[in-house]
Amino acid sequence: MKMDLSVIIVNYNVKYFLEQCLKSVFNATDGIDMEVFVVDNNSVDGSQQMVKDKFPQVHLIDNKENLGFSKANNQAMAIAKGRYMLLLNPDTVVEDDTFRKVVAFMDEHPDAGGLGVKMLDGKGHFLPESKRGLPTPSVAFYKIFGLSALFPKSRIFGKYHLGFLDKDKVHEVEVLSGAFMMLRTETLKKTGFLDEDFFMYGEDIDMSYRITKAGFKNYYFPNTRIIHYKGESTKKSSINYVFVFYNAMIIFAKKHFSKNNAKLFSFFINLAIYFRASLAIFNRFVKRVFWPVFDFALIYTGYFFIKNYWEHQYMMADYQYYPPYFMQIIVPAYILVWMFSAWLSGGYDKPVKLFRIIRGIGLGTVIILVIYALLPISLRFSRALILMGGLWALISMISTRSLFHILKFKNLGVGSDKNKRILIAGNNDEPSRIATLIRAHSNPAFIGLVNYGNNIKSDIYIGEFSQLKEIVEVYKIDEIIFCGGEIPSQEIIDKMSELAHQQVSFKIAPPESLYIIGSNSIDTFEDMFMVNINAINKPSNERIKKLFDLIVSGGLVVSLPLTVFVVKKPLGIIKNIFSVLFGRKTWIGYNELPDNKRLPKLRKSVLNPADAFKGKEFDLKTLSNLNSLYAREYKPENDLSIFLKGFRELGR
Repeated sequence: MKMDLSVIIVNYNVKYFLEQCLKSVFNATDGIDMEVFVVDNNSVDGSQQMVKDKFPQVHLIDNKENLGFSKANNQAMAIAKGRYMLLLNPDTVVEDDTFRKVVAFMDEHPDAGGLGVKMLDGKGHFLPESKRGLPTPSVAFYKIFGLSALFPKSRIFGKYHLGFLDKDKVHEVEVLSGAFMMLRTETLKKTGFLDEDFFMYGEDIDMSYRITKAGFKNYYFPNTRIIHYKGESTKKSSINYVFVFYNAMIIFAKKHFSKNNAKLFSFFINLAIYFRASLAIFNRFVKRVFWPVFDFALIYTGYFFIKNYWEHQYMMADYQYYPPYFMQIIVPAYILVWMFSAWLSGGYDKPVKLFRIIRGIGLGTVIILVIYALLPISLRFSRALILMGGLWALISMISTRSLFHILKFKNLGVGSDKNKRILIAGNNDEPSRIATLIRAHSNPAFIGLVNYGNNIKSDIYIGEFSQLKEIVEVYKIDEIIFCGGEIPSQEIIDKMSELAHQQVSFKIAPPESLYIIGSNSIDTFEDMFMVNINAINKPSNERIKKLFDLIVSGGLVVSLPLTVFVVKKPLGIIKNIFSVLFGRKTWIGYNELPDNKRLPKLRKSVLNPADAFKGKEFDLKTLSNLNSLYAREYKPENDLSIFLKGFRELGR
C-alpha cells in the first residue's frame, strides 16, 4: 500500500532556508504517512552536510552538477512512493496542519490533479501568484504592458493573477505555483513528469496545463497557508531573470499553442524581454547617476546666476568680465571636485547623512583653494566665487535631500541608522538566548521578550503572545523575531497576517541556530559581527578599494615601459590594467574557492591574500580563513602590502 505523501524539495545554496523549511515539514507530519526528499543541485554552502547531520530521515539525492529544477524533481518523483507528490520550494514554511488539510481535500476531490495553497511573503502579505491563469497571448499582452497591474480585479485584464477571484475561497485555477505544487500520482501517469526542457521557470505552467489537458482540475486551496520568502536564490529584478523567465514562456508557447498563436505569443514575449531588460538597465543606471547628474545640473545653474550677480554688482562690469571658458571648463571642474570629495566623504551613501555632505564639500573647497593658489595669475579668477560656489553646492545638496525626505521619496531622502526596537516571542530560555546574541553583535534601542504559552509570570516578559498587536503599538516595535522551535508555524503565520499592515518586519529564529531568517534575507550573527568590525562591503571601504584600483592602474600605465621587464607575464599585465579600469577585475581580492559565495561579493582579482606569503603553500581551510580575515578586517594598507609582495604576479 502506498504512503500518503512524498514531499520533494530541490535545493541550491539556500542552506538556512532549507533547514527552516524541513523543520516546518516534519512538524506537519502528524497523521500523515509521508516521506521527504531533498535533491541538492551541487550546492557549495554546506547544505548536504546539514541535511545529513540534522535530518537523517530525509532521502538526500546529492547531485554533482546543477541539473535544473525539472530534472532534479523528476529524479525524486521516479522513486517516490506517495499517492501524492508535493513539489515544495526550500524557501517556504508550512503550517502544522497543512499536509493533513491538502491530503484530505485531494481525497475528497478525485477530479483534482493538482493543488496550490495560499502563499504569504516574508512580511505577511498575500502573494498574488498563489493563483494564476494561463498566459495566453492576450493575457501576456495585458501583463507585459501593465494593464493587469492597473486593473487587477478585471475579468479581462486581471487574468494573469486571477485578481477577480476571492483569495479566501476555493477555486478552480489554470496554473499552480511551483513553490507549492501538489500532484496526484495517478495523474502523473497520464501527464508524465516535469518537462526537462524547462531548466528553471515555466515548468509549473507546463505541468498545470498538461493536468487540465488530461481531464483533471487544478485547485487553489486557501484553507491552509505557507510563507514563501521568494527570490533569495534568484533576484527577480535581475536581467538574467528576465531572459530565463520569458524564454521559458516561449518554450511553453511553441509546445502547446497553435503555430500562429505561438508566433504571436513569441512576438509579445520577445518584446517583453527587450522591454523589461531595457527597463532593468535603465532603472539601474538612473539609481546610480540620479544624484550626481541632479547635483551637477543644480550647482551649475546656481553658479551661473552667482557669477552673473558678482560680475555686474561687484566687478561693476557692463560686459562679460569672465571669459567664456570660465563657465565651460573652470566651473565644471570645481563642481566635479566638490562632488568627488562628497563621494569620498560618504555623501552619496545610503542612508544619506548630512554631515558627510558638509564634510565633503568643505574638503572639496579646501582642495580647490589649494590648487587655485598654485595656478598662474591668468587662471585665478576669484576666491570669493569659489567660496560662494562651495556654499551654494552645500545648500543645494542639503536642501534637495531634505526636501525629498519630507516628501518621503524612497531611497532619495535623508536617512538614519536607527537602532531597531525588537520583540522576541517564545518561551523557556530561547528568547533570552536570542536577545543575548543580538546584544553581543549589535546595539538595538530596545529588546522586549513576549511570553508564548507557558503561563509563567516573570518580570523578563513585557506581555503575552495574544497581546502582540497591542505591544507593537505601545512600544513602537520595528521587528519581531519568532522562536521557531517553540511557536507553531500556523500561529507565526497568523500573527504575520494580523500585523501585515503595520510598519514592522518579521524574522524566525530556528532553535539552537546562529542565524535568523527574515523576508528575502538571512541574518547570521557572524555576518553581523563582520559588519560591525570593518567589513569590505562597507560603502566607505568600497570607495577606498575603487580608488585604490584606479590609482594603481594609473601608476602602472605610467610605469609600463619599466614594469613589463619586471612582471612574469608582460602581456598579462596590460590585459589586467584594462580589465580593472573597465570594472571587470580588481587588483586585490579573494583566493578563488567554492565557498566564496558566503563572503561579501568582490570582482575577480589579480592578486589575493595568499600572495602576501611568498612561496608558501596553504591548504583550502587556511585559504578560506585568509579570505574571511580579508573580508572582515579590510585595510587599504593590506592591499598595498599584497600588491608590493605580489608585484611580479600582476600579469597573472
